[in-house]
Amino acid sequence: MIKIIKSEERHHTDMGWLSTYWHFSFSDYYDAANMNWSVLRVFNDDVVRPGQGFGAHTHRDMEIVTYVIAGELEHRDNQGSIGIVHPGEVQVMSAGTGIAHSEYNHSNEHPVHFIQLWIIPRTKGLDPRWEQRKSTLEDRSGRLLPVVSAGDIPGTLTIDQNATIYVSHLRDGQEVTHKSRLGRKAYLFVIAGSLVINGIATAAGDQARIADEPELSVRAKGEVELIFLDLP
Repeated sequence: MIKIIKSEERHHTDMGWLSTYWHFSFSDYYDAANMNWSVLRVFNDDVVRPGQGFGAHTHRDMEIVTYVIAGELEHRDNQGSIGIVHPGEVQVMSAGTGIAHSEYNHSNEHPVHFIQLWIIPRTKGLDPRWEQRKSTLEDRSGRLLPVVSAGDIPGTLTIDQNATIYVSHLRDGQEVTHKSRLGRKAYLFVIAGSLVINGIATAAGDQARIADEPELSVRAKGEVELIFLDLP
């Protein structure tokens, strides 16, 4: 089963300083039929204007993953972590028993475009932690590059969940495949370009919610950027 949700079907909010698309119920957007997909609870596609951002706020018992598409995002938290997340870099913040952080557009000239997703952890009450890692365009070109996992894939950031997150850049006509174990779900978001998933056409901003598909074939139509999640 592959369910495509088109870009224009997403919930959109424009706050002036923030333009955001929420894939699942979030903040003042509530739909009882659209709360999550497997352990993926939040998937927000955000653009923040120059010099703006999210002031200090708290999280608890959530694995929060941020992937910057364009611009620079500054992170600060009450654990003493400070970092600038650049395009192609991935950040993991495991909220655990509680963490307060802020996120700001580090530039006074250019917007920052990033994806933030929240994954429900297996265990509550863990120690909070933060880390980030860069992947280059070359690293993710022509392949599904794993960037986040349960700790079982070398070179990835770790979350407390049996899930793997991949990013990819494909040129026109390139194809990648992914095999899933029985009972797994998956989630694909087309960041840029157009692609075909098991014969189904999708475009930039579209999402695919996938279940009971033992093998996926993804073929690019033009230059494509995507993020893909293998979920329990």
